[in-house]
Amino acid sequence: MVKWYSELTKSEKRTYWACFSGWGLDAMDTQMYALAIPTLIALWGMTRGEAGLLGTTVLFMASLGGWIAGILADRYGRVRVLQITILWFSFFTLLSAFTNSFEQLMITRGLQGFGFGGEWAVGAVLVSETIRPQVRGRAVGSLQAGWAIGYGLAVLLSTLLFSLLEPSMAWRVLFAVGILPTLLVVWIRRHIEEAPVFAQNRRQHAADRPSVWAVFEQPTRATTFKAILLTFGIYGGNYVMITWLPAYLKLVLHLSITNIGGYLAINILGSFAGAFLNGWMADRFGRRRTFVVIACLQAVAVATYTLAPITLPVTLVLGFVLGALQSGTAAGTGAYIAELFPTRIRGSAQGLCGNAGRAIGAIMPTLVGVLSVKLELGAAMGLCACVSYLLVVTAALLLPETRGRDLTNMVDGPNPESSRINHTHRADNAVSR
Repeated sequence: MVKWYSELTKSEKRTYWACFSGWGLDAMDTQMYALAIPTLIALWGMTRGEAGLLGTTVLFMASLGGWIAGILADRYGRVRVLQITILWFSFFTLLSAFTNSFEQLMITRGLQGFGFGGEWAVGAVLVSETIRPQVRGRAVGSLQAGWAIGYGLAVLLSTLLFSLLEPSMAWRVLFAVGILPTLLVVWIRRHIEEAPVFAQNRRQHAADRPSVWAVFEQPTRATTFKAILLTFGIYGGNYVMITWLPAYLKLVLHLSITNIGGYLAINILGSFAGAFLNGWMADRFGRRRTFVVIACLQAVAVATYTLAPITLPVTLVLGFVLGALQSGTAAGTGAYIAELFPTRIRGSAQGLCGNAGRAIGAIMPTLVGVLSVKLELGAAMGLCACVSYLLVVTAALLLPETRGRDLTNMVDGPNPESSRINHTHRADNAVSR
């Protein structure tokens, strides 16, 4: 990381850290809900079905929020809308501290998810348009590491508060702490400039106001559906493992609580490393090749994990590998989607394609539960995850290579994917098509 980061300008570094911090704090606020659920089940008598509905609600609201925030970012600017989304998810996390029923929490949780999806979409576009093409994959990909850090902060806060306070008060204080990301907005207002690519496009096309449905119009319609297929496969496979792994470790592999905790810690560490791995591969070998290779490795790792007899040491090693690969595919979407669409609709495309995949991908964990009635849990997990990764490979092969694409040269026309920077990677891009 040190080499490419040292090459960034002061403005690029500030934008990078603004988006990295925003994504990390977003993760902190979002993961607070997962950590508070066991307490709320005990205090409110909330059912597991209701707890699952909270998770589904946030994914669908994140999809809608990402699309709307992206549309607003295309009209009013990346930096302005980024600030609004951070304020939004922080406010509704705080408001959740004052809820007293499942119905109230579902409303605040859904609205928090609305901002969560928006923040990711706008932040990914902002940093993609600010960072130079030669290191864009590594810079945008490494933002995914912010999620692991935010998750870790949520765990630390939860552990501290629940050890000092009664559970009935600790969960409320935990949500109240979620207002802290608003401080980041103050820093962004002082130090972050609008993305040069967007600012140039606004000067040249000040009167242009793309339709809400512009991402579904020609000539970008096919690209939109292919990008959604890509993210559906990525998040569908990842959600299978994230949702069912704790149950699989306990019910099938019969690991103790201590071993499960150690496994999850190693898995999170792998997630942190995976963000940097994907970025390096994407800039070195190309976006498409990276998605194909990582998805194939995921299929092999998942099949080994869920179908083969493995020992505890192998379980721990594969836990790191699975975490790295899961994070790796997700990390690659930010830069890739930004490079697929012209500036005038890049925000709305990022918001829709990135978050629609999350929402549709939520189907896969449910499918595992249905199939596990007749299949072994491991077999159901392996089947659903591997089918998802097959979708990733299919979508990647259908989409164009974009490594090194100069976003300032992208224009609308019969083939908006044809604009490309002329540098040493050009020959590689032609080969990888």
